[in-house]
Amino acid sequence: MSEITVSEVAKNGLWTNNPALVQLLGLCPLLAVTGTVVNALGLGIATLAVLIGSNTIVSLIRNHVSDAVRLPVFVIIIAAFVTCAELLMKAYTYELYQILGIFIPLIVTNCAILGRAEAFASKQTVAMAAFDGLMMGLGFLFVLVLLGAIRELLGQGTLLVDMHLLFGTAATDWVMRPFGDNYSLLIVVLPPGAFLVTGFLIAIKNAIDNANKRRTDALKDAPIKGAKRIRTTGHIS
Repeated sequence: MSEITVSEVAKNGLWTNNPALVQLLGLCPLLAVTGTVVNALGLGIATLAVLIGSNTIVSLIRNHVSDAVRLPVFVIIIAAFVTCAELLMKAYTYELYQILGIFIPLIVTNCAILGRAEAFASKQTVAMAAFDGLMMGLGFLFVLVLLGAIRELLGQGTLLVDMHLLFGTAATDWVMRPFGDNYSLLIVVLPPGAFLVTGFLIAIKNAIDNANKRRTDALKDAPIKGAKRIRTTGHIS
């Protein structure tokens, strides 16, 4: 069992190894349903729940499943949690479930979930596996919501529209229209807009990482205060 700290797991899930911006996994739902914040939030919460649940169970049974059937067992576990999430959405957020459609069952095929089960949860303790699922899920959820917010704002001129589908009638008045009632930019709402915005988000993350790397390298190369250079001349025998 490899040693890894809680801070490393958190950093990997939220930034360094973010499933959406670094691993580029689960891009089909990421690009398809992020037209609004509520759609992104609904899918992100479902994916988060599946990640935590599947990682926990995989870690619990990791010493009792042979290598020959490991992957099929992992898929069955993931499918069971996806079915639970689907039934809960049907029961409590049926209209949102209808909007998300096939992308809820397709969480089963999300490579980010199976990848974490195989690469991490099957080798770590239950607590660490569950925490990894939480951090990876939050990282994926954050990118989903950010992408949905940008596309909704730039494409439709609204923000937090239809939030009542997830939070009930109390959220009906949450909608904001900073650009007025008649604003629209169709390309951002359409699939090409999803690719463009995702590309910009990846570029921004890479630029931040490169800037941090240059800053770190500069600090390493900087002379230490108080240090003096000593020059020796002449012949030393």
